[in-house]
Amino acid sequence: MTGTQRTSDGLDPRRRMVLFRAWHRGTREFELLTGRFADAQIGELSEAEVDDFEKLIEVPERDLIGWITGNLVTPENYDTSVWRKMKAFHKPTGPLHR
Repeated sequence: MTGTQRTSDGLDPRRRMVLFRAWHRGTREFELLTGRFADAQIGELSEAEVDDFEKLIEVPERDLIGWITGNLVTPENYDTSVWRKMKAFHKPTGPLHR
């Protein structure tokens, strides 16, 4: 897999930038977590959820991966609706595990 599977056509400039950033953040593992979620959800997120997602993609990689795997407790200020959507998206039956 080389990156995004979604076109940015039809997205407003902010969402285009967030989609790009989700796929160009750091390690491949991190990009798969954030990028695949963005591909699937960026067009459906509310403005507040886009705000929260922007904050999530700035979290240090080791922290976000620890939160996803359950090895670290998610801090209260990151436990948002978009975080819960992202975590549910990456359940063992989700796309990351196929």
